[in-house]
Amino acid sequence: MSFFLMPTPVAARRLFLGRSGGLVLSGAAIALLAGNDALAAKHGSGKAGDIQILNTALGAELEAIAAYQVGAESKLLEKPVLDLAVTFQGQHKEHADLLSTTIQKLGGKAVVARDKYNFPVDQLKTQADVLKFAAQLEQGAVSAYLGAVPLFGNRDLAKASASILGDEAMHWAILRQALGLPSVPSAFMS
Repeated sequence: MSFFLMPTPVAARRLFLGRSGGLVLSGAAIALLAGNDALAAKHGSGKAGDIQILNTALGAELEAIAAYQVGAESKLLEKPVLDLAVTFQGQHKEHADLLSTTIQKLGGKAVVARDKYNFPVDQLKTQADVLKFAAQLEQGAVSAYLGAVPLFGNRDLAKASASILGDEAMHWAILRQALGLPSVPSAFMS
């Protein structure tokens, strides 16, 4: 089951952490993610666990890209909302490209998008339905990254993960606002 479609944010986080094998990347992986190939070479070629973690994240990004495509093709989104969905999808594509490249640089084989995802398309009947679906996706991502950040031993990796968490939280806040909900539902995330 997709960690984006889990019944609660905590369940999504548990599934993500379980798939990633504990979320510990090598110094080489961190350097590659940061775009520093020379530093990566000093740290070695990376470990199989690093590739597994990166592939878990890549799989989630590919799922998000597909989900935003469903929303974009639904013909339910008005122009400004459609533009927003396409923007968010583009950001997920950027993440996926970087993750795929990093996996290959570590000597791994990057996962590819599934032929079909089990999205609740039969429940998407209005623009609000699509926005709620997207907001749930982003909330699941926020929760997953929130659980991952404190697990990193390397501060640079924790910082990079927190940066992605911030991006996902902004997506979620904007989607909530578009739904007429408080953009920030509480002072703390769980």
